[in-house]
Amino acid sequence: MIRTLAVALALALASPVVAQDFSAGSEASSWGLAGEAPARFEAQVVDILCELAGDCPPDCGAGARHLGLKRTADDVLVLPMKNGQPIFTGAVADLAPLCGQTIEVDGLLVGPEAAKFYQIQRIRPEGVTEFQPADAFTSAWAEANPEAAAQGGDWFRNDPGVRGQIEQNGYLGLGLETDKAFIADWF
Repeated sequence: MIRTLAVALALALASPVVAQDFSAGSEASSWGLAGEAPARFEAQVVDILCELAGDCPPDCGAGARHLGLKRTADDVLVLPMKNGQPIFTGAVADLAPLCGQTIEVDGLLVGPEAAKFYQIQRIRPEGVTEFQPADAFTSAWAEANPEAAAQGGDWFRNDPGVRGQIEQNGYLGLGLETDKAFIADWF
C-alpha cells in the first residue's frame, strides 16, 4: 500500500505544476528561495490521499491528513507544503475548514520544475472579498496544546509529539546511542 502511494505521489509531483504562468495579480512576498515563482490561482481544496488512492474519509480527514489544491485552470494537483508563516509548518490548519470548497490562493511555487511545491501566503474563500493570511498553524497548535504553549518559545521545542520522538529516537532520529556519540564528538 505504501509503495503504491509513493508511486502515485511521485507521478503527481511529476505533473506540470507550472505548465502555465500563474503570476498575474500575485502579491506574494518573495522568500528568495531557489526556483520560486509567484502564483495566484483558483483551486478546490482536496484530500491528497483521496485524490491519489481513493481513500476518502469525510471532511478530508478532519485536519489529520495532508491537503492539496486541485487547480481549476488545468485540474493539476498542487501540493501546498507550507503556509505563510516564517516557520516551516504545513497549510492543513488553513485549508481544513475549506475542504471541498473552491478558493483562490496566492503564494509561491518553489523548487525545481519537475517537483514544485506551493507555499500559500493568502487565501480567499469563494464569496469573500478580501484575502486572509495563511497563518493558522501556531494558533491551532496552541489551542490543541495549551500546556505546551504556556511554556512560551518556539512551538516545536515544546510540542509533546516532537518531545516524545526526541526522547525515543534522539535529536538526529537515529537512536539515543548515536546522539550520545555525535554530541561527544561534536560538542
